[in-house]
Amino acid sequence: MPSEKLSLKNVFVPFGYINKTTAISLIIGEIVIALVAWQLSGGGLIPTPTKILTSLSTILASNNFYENLFATMGLITQGMGISIVLALLISYLASIPFFLPIAKFVMKCRYLTLTGLIFLFTLLTSNGHQLKISLLIFGIVPFFVTSLVSVIAEISTEEYELSKSLRMSNWEAWYEIVILGRLDQVFEVMRQNFAISWIMITMVEGLNMSEGGLGTMLIKSNKYIDLGTVFGLLVIIFLIGVLSDYFLALLRFWFFPYTRFKTRD
Repeated sequence: MPSEKLSLKNVFVPFGYINKTTAISLIIGEIVIALVAWQLSGGGLIPTPTKILTSLSTILASNNFYENLFATMGLITQGMGISIVLALLISYLASIPFFLPIAKFVMKCRYLTLTGLIFLFTLLTSNGHQLKISLLIFGIVPFFVTSLVSVIAEISTEEYELSKSLRMSNWEAWYEIVILGRLDQVFEVMRQNFAISWIMITMVEGLNMSEGGLGTMLIKSNKYIDLGTVFGLLVIIFLIGVLSDYFLALLRFWFFPYTRFKTRD
């Protein structure tokens, strides 16, 4: 009982430690309060949680939804797969002075807006699918490379000095320390940046609606001011993203069991 009171007291203390039961109760309580406040204050154009639940049931009962869902998942999987390979290649090669300027340029590309480049990508691609994949890759790779290069830059000099004492060549040290030694952090970077694909997917799918997708459904619903469907789709995308993040975290713990002791969440 005293420990429970102490845990409740720590809820309002900076850096306070609370047990798992208190943390779960806190999350559930705050969600309930937020939903009740939303339900009571909602009205007009903004749909209430009950209206969103009604829209959700309608969306999930539609066969068209699952076709669009699979189209979006396929696009994200392809775009993420290519982006990860490119980002890893650029980031690892950044350790070689010849390729470092290229990596730095790619990192700065995260400041470029896609709006002004759509016409250029349209000219460079032959169909709508290639256009969407190209834009998705261009939007993801700079953020991946930025995070991965920072992971490599944080490697301590002691590790490199240790490799020299073991009489490793530069290429052997690069392989052992940069590639193999940071695989768990690379996986974590990819997990954290996975959300970028969901942020961009609605934009790129709106450029070409012939293949469908959740982005296409969102844009059409926005056009007709069907906000119940819009919010319902946003809830679905949010839940898929959260579940994907949780699944990727489990995969990280499975591939790299020692990382369980590095994180508290």
